Amino acid sequence: MTAILPHIMLESGMQPQHCIIWLHGLGADGHDFVSMVDELKLPAPMRYIFPHAPQRPVTINGGFVMRAWYDIALADIGAQQDEKGIRDSQASIEALIAQEVARGIAPCNIFLAGFSQGGAIVLHTVLHRNVALGGVLALSTYLPLADMAPGEVSASALQTPIFMAHGRSDPVVPYMLGAASRDKLLEFGYALEWHEYAMPHSLCEEEVRDIEIWLAKLIASSD
Repeated sequence: MTAILPHIMLESGMQPQHCIIWLHGLGADGHDFVSMVDELKLPAPMRYIFPHAPQRPVTINGGFVMRAWYDIALADIGAQQDEKGIRDSQASIEALIAQEVARGIAPCNIFLAGFSQGGAIVLHTVLHRNVALGGVLALSTYLPLADMAPGEVSASALQTPIFMAHGRSDPVVPYMLGAASRDKLLEFGYALEWHEYAMPHSLCEEEVRDIEIWLAKLIASSD
């Protein structure tokens, strides 16, 4: 059984029936997106789970140990991917989803969100689920192990809507890699909403408002 990752849990109201599991990027930790609890004005109480990625050596950073969802070997992040690390992190997120289901939150009311490396893990996770989720937010990221995905994607997973957002001047996860991942996911048949912004590898205020609108619409439709 996969151990539950250490995490921060916050709730925006009493007895939430919706949950967002939000993954940080390389070298950050679960505190990175805690501000979203106050920034997002959503129509229902929400449980927020902000997990901390495991500490591991990251090859591209000289083997320095930091929080990372998987190793990165080359500047070309789409090459020589850490399949084991990616799949191990997928299992960790599945364990968090199972925890929330056991606490009474329906899968259709559970959302995954992730930035950069965290976004890659939430995209990989949703492709392999046999039960659809409420939605996935994939921010400034890409689809990892994309060449393997066509033989692994679950038909049930295609029912999960996806919000992808990317900065047009992103120097870390190139815009074209994000756009290629978008095209791949559309090819699979996902209901995907794409947003792009005049920003680097970051979030902007316009993006936060677009996330708020997208989440509010899905939450309202699930009630």
